[in-house]
Amino acid sequence: MSLLCHENDPFGIPSPIALVSRMLESLSGLSRCSRIYTEIGEQREGLDFFTTVLEHLGVTYGVADEEAARIPLCGPAVVVANHPFGGIEGLMLLDLLKRLRPDVKVIANAILCRIPELRDTVIPVNPFGSREAGRTNIAPMREGIRWVRGGGLLVIFPAGEVSHLNLRRREISDPKWNDNLARLVRKSEAPVVPVFFKGHNGPLFQLAGLLHPRLRTALLVRELLNKAGRHFPIRIGKAIPWKKLNAMARDDEMVGYLRLKTYLLGCSATAERSEPGSVPVGDEPVIPARQPEILAGEIGRLPQSQLLVDSGEMRVYQARAGQIPYALLEIGRLRELTFREVGEGTGKRYDLDVFDQHYTHIFIWNREKSEIVGAYRVGKTDEILRQMGKKGLYTHTLFRFRTRVFEQFGPALEMGRSFVRGEYQRSYAPLLLLWKGIGQFVAENPRYRKLFGPVSITRDYSDLSRQLIAGTLQETLSIPEMSRMIKPRMPMHVRRVRIKGCARASTRAVMSDMEELSSMIADIEIDRKGIPVLLRHYLNLGGKLLAFNLDPNFGDVLDGLILVDLMETDAKTLGRYMGKQGVAAFRAYHENLSAQSLADCA
Repeated sequence: MSLLCHENDPFGIPSPIALVSRMLESLSGLSRCSRIYTEIGEQREGLDFFTTVLEHLGVTYGVADEEAARIPLCGPAVVVANHPFGGIEGLMLLDLLKRLRPDVKVIANAILCRIPELRDTVIPVNPFGSREAGRTNIAPMREGIRWVRGGGLLVIFPAGEVSHLNLRRREISDPKWNDNLARLVRKSEAPVVPVFFKGHNGPLFQLAGLLHPRLRTALLVRELLNKAGRHFPIRIGKAIPWKKLNAMARDDEMVGYLRLKTYLLGCSATAERSEPGSVPVGDEPVIPARQPEILAGEIGRLPQSQLLVDSGEMRVYQARAGQIPYALLEIGRLRELTFREVGEGTGKRYDLDVFDQHYTHIFIWNREKSEIVGAYRVGKTDEILRQMGKKGLYTHTLFRFRTRVFEQFGPALEMGRSFVRGEYQRSYAPLLLLWKGIGQFVAENPRYRKLFGPVSITRDYSDLSRQLIAGTLQETLSIPEMSRMIKPRMPMHVRRVRIKGCARASTRAVMSDMEELSSMIADIEIDRKGIPVLLRHYLNLGGKLLAFNLDPNFGDVLDGLILVDLMETDAKTLGRYMGKQGVAAFRAYHENLSAQSLADCA
C-alpha cells in the first residue's frame, strides 16, 4: 500500500497532489484498489475482511485436508512462509488461519495499519532496512514474542520483501531471510509451521526491480490486482518442534533450515515421476499361485537344521533351489507381483533367473496360512567365485568389478531380490523377522563379515528425490578407494542438487543427517514416503555406498551398491538380529582372526 494513504480512505490520495500523482495512482492500481475498498465496505456486513476481498477478486486457494490439520488449533505457534507475490499470499494465509483459530496476528508492513480492518491483526514493522527501522522494529519483535508466549499464532514472512529475480542464482526467490526470526523462535519457545506458495510476479515487476527496488514496491498493488480470478495451491509442512530448532547453535543455521523446509514444499509440485505401480505394456500375466498343500509338504521335508527362526505362526528357513522347486516358483511369482506394485519387475510370468539355482534362499513361511510371506536370496561369494568366477554373481550383471575388490571384501554375502508381499507390508515385523533369519545364518557361518548388494530406488520416487538420495549417499557415505574399482554398466549422472530458493551449503548441512534427508524426501513425495525402508535398514547397519547403476531391465530402477561391515555395526543393533550370544561369538571369531593375522605377520 502507498505511504500516501490517509486514515478514512486507505487507498485515497490527498487532494493537494497534482495531476502527476493521479497518473501514478492509476498506473499503480491504487485508484482501482480504492474503488474495490469502497465496494466491499458496502457488502461485508458480518463477513470477514479477508474472505470478502478474496471473493471480490475471484481468488481461490486450495490446501489438502491433511496439511491444513498440521496447523495447531490452539496454543503458541509460529507460521513462516515465502513471499512470492507481496500481497495476495498474505490475504489467503490469514483467511485460512482465521478459519481455523481466531487468535492470529501477522508481522507486516506498518502501512497496512492504515486499513482499519487490519489494525487488530497486524503487528507493524518498518520493512525498509534502515538504521531507524532496526531501532523501531525492536518493539514489534517483543510484541510478537509476547503474543506467541501468550498462546497465540503469529505469521511471519521472514524475507521482509517480495520475491524477485536474483541474477547470480538465475532464479526468482525470496531475498535473505531475517535472522530475527531465529531470535523470535528461541524466545517464544513455539513450534514453527512452514508454508509455501508457488509462483512469482511477472516480467514487468522483475525488470522494474532490476532498475530500482522502490519501483518494484510501487508495482505491488498492481500485482495484487492482476491475481484476480486465479487459483493458488498452498502447501503446509509438518510443525517443527521448538526444541529441535533451539538446538541449532547459530541463528543463521536455524533460519537456513526453516527456509529449506519451506522451499522443499514447492518441489513436489514440479517433481517428475512415473505413475506409481505402473507396469510396462506387454508384460506377461503372472503364473497362478502354487497349491498350499504342495508348498507345506515341500517345506515340511526340510531338515530341522535349516530352520533359522521360529516365531509363533512364522518360521524362517534357509534352503537351496533343489530342495524347494515348488516353493521357489512361488517365491518367483511373489517377487514379480510385489515388484510390479512399485513399478519394478521383469515383465515375465515370474521373477527367477540362473542365479537362483546356486544361491541360498532365506524365506518366511506362515505355517497357519500355508503361504510364503517374504524372502531374500544370499550368495556366498567365496564359494561362487571359486566355482564360477565373477560371472556367478548377480551384481556382476549390474557392475564391473576389479578382482581386487573381492580380495578386500574377503568372504562376503551378496544380498538381493528381497521382498515382503503386499498384505504384510503394513508392519515392519516381517522385514525384522527376515533379518533375524539372516542374523542366525551369519551366526552359523561367522566367516561372512561383510554383506553387499544392490538396493533399489524405484521410479515410484521423483527424479529429484532419486538425485537427492544418490547425491547425498555418494557425498557422505562413500568409500572412494573401493568405488574406483567398481564401474556401473549403465551409469546415472549423479549431480549435486540445489533446492530452488536455498543455498547449497544449507542443503548439504541438512542432508548429511539421514533422518533429515528422509524428512526432506517425504516433503517432496506426493505420498509422503521417506527413504526406502530397505535402504534405511542398510544405513542403520552402517552401510556405505560404492556405486549407482540404472537397470532398464527391471523397471528402470536406480540400484545403489551397498556394503556393510558387520564388525563396524553397532553391537546393540546387531544384537536385534543375532542375539547377544551370537554377536559375542561372531566378534570373538573375527578378533581371533585378526590376532592370528598379526601373529603371522610378526
